[in-house]
Amino acid sequence: MNLLRPNEKRAKTAIMFIWIMLIIEIIAIVSEYFEYTLVKSVYDGFYVSVEETEANDTRQIIIGVLNLVFFTISGITFIKWFRRAYFNLHIKVNNLSYKESWAAASWFVPIVNIYRSYQIMKELYIETGKILNTNASDAETSKSTSTYLLGIWWFLWLTSGFIGQFIIRLAFNAETLEDYMASNIANIVASIIGILLAIITVKIIKNYASMEDTLILDQEVLVDNNS
Repeated sequence: MNLLRPNEKRAKTAIMFIWIMLIIEIIAIVSEYFEYTLVKSVYDGFYVSVEETEANDTRQIIIGVLNLVFFTISGITFIKWFRRAYFNLHIKVNNLSYKESWAAASWFVPIVNIYRSYQIMKELYIETGKILNTNASDAETSKSTSTYLLGIWWFLWLTSGFIGQFIIRLAFNAETLEDYMASNIANIVASIIGILLAIITVKIIKNYASMEDTLILDQEVLVDNNS
């Protein structure tokens, strides 16, 4: 008998690093605003010391490194949770749309990464919801299986990616003070979207984790009854 594997710890770890990313995004907004006002002062003809410029650059570099490091860790922990969830669903449901390995690979394959991860997440919600809603023993413990947040989540994810590409091109081509100020504004917008994305992602993980916990609890009851 194939058993579902525990996934609660992975869910909690993923959520923790997403909250850390949210905090970094808030800090990044403040830092980008400070840099914007610094560049604006130069643009308006006010004197800005070398020390102020160097302090600003150092701060921005530190925040950029932290963002990159924790974004990578957050992505890894999320994908580990996501793949385990799809692995467990494969045990409960035959003939799912994709192999379990796609829960990880779908994030990295060009073109496919635009839609497949969303499809897998939606399948997790729908198929798990079917199991819970058709199981009489889960009538009182069945969780909400609404997928309305998934569309918002994926829209924000894609938007974040497009804005990120825009920011990279803007940074490489920046030549004037206006360009640098536009880059600051774009980064602030990207961080605001990142904050909204983090909040919704945590909600999605928590919602599904509660459904998955019910499946695992039912499994434990079944194993106890058969032992």
